[in-house]
Amino acid sequence: MEPALRPDKPISAFEFRLYRHYRIVHGVRIAIAFILSFLLVRLTDIPEGTWPLITLVVVMGPVSSWGNVFPRAIQRIGGTIAGSLSGLVALKLELISLPWMLAWCAVVMFVSGYLALGKQPYMALLIGITLGVVVGSPAGDMVTALWRGGDVILGSLLALFFTSIWPQKAYIQWRIRLAETLTSTAKIYHAGFSPNVVQQPRLNKPLQRVLADVVKLRALLEPASKETRIPRSVMDAIQTVNRNIVCTLELQINAWWASRESHLILLNAPALRRAQQMSEATLRNLAEVLISGDPEKVASNSHELAEIASELRTLINAAKIGEGVETPIHGYAWLSLELAKQLERLSDLIRLALRK
Repeated sequence: MEPALRPDKPISAFEFRLYRHYRIVHGVRIAIAFILSFLLVRLTDIPEGTWPLITLVVVMGPVSSWGNVFPRAIQRIGGTIAGSLSGLVALKLELISLPWMLAWCAVVMFVSGYLALGKQPYMALLIGITLGVVVGSPAGDMVTALWRGGDVILGSLLALFFTSIWPQKAYIQWRIRLAETLTSTAKIYHAGFSPNVVQQPRLNKPLQRVLADVVKLRALLEPASKETRIPRSVMDAIQTVNRNIVCTLELQINAWWASRESHLILLNAPALRRAQQMSEATLRNLAEVLISGDPEKVASNSHELAEIASELRTLINAAKIGEGVETPIHGYAWLSLELAKQLERLSDLIRLALRK
């Protein structure tokens, strides 16, 4: 496997455009890999030549990043070897006794099904699939069985080879998409708390889209962690805080527009306005840091967020508001404090993820 990807490597403008269209790149890669593999199989006249092509598509097709393809190919090779050996034993038993052969196949399939619900489901399934491929050859035909097993391994190796040529990295894809969700969150934040808006904007759909994008990021965490050796717990924490920020923002916007009286008071609260400006700036700075790879740029943000959190605590404790507007104002101030703490936590986690 390749050495771990440097976490703080800047993302170039070319890489940014390339990863924005990763589906097109993935389709082109599979097309080229299939054509070249087909020519290899045809020109070398490999027996049972359909199996390398099928394996190539199965290994490369569902996933595009190196962090996904490598373990998938290794599992397929391991499952293929175990399944091939089981199939050879089954073919040998068939020459002795068909009931014994069927009993052996039943045991192997039981193990395959049992392990398929464990930690290595893909490898377990491949044991059963390869067993079916091998025993499907004529009775006692060991040569065909060996070629089929070898062709599946060849297809896995070809998938690894073509994926390793300018491989797509789940970690870079994660950084770009996380930066985009933070930028979208900052735009929603600006629209929701703009002093130039006289009535509450309709932001439900943009908030739902951002939340959906955040949820989709979870699929990239495991391969990104494998590519960089960043602890999975760090990436899970970033995912959790990012989701919480979007949910807190929705509640905060509703509290900001809860009533006309509270809204006018909030507009004239300097500490809250400063907290809004700092929160929006932090979201945009974190998006820039994820692209530039320079974690030190968020260090000052964490310090300022800590100061704002302290101001908000003082405001909540000291505020004496008249009856009727106390609840929405205190609710908004408390949510502002929570958002400041979440942004401070996210800044620390991103710095940790981008460490050299």
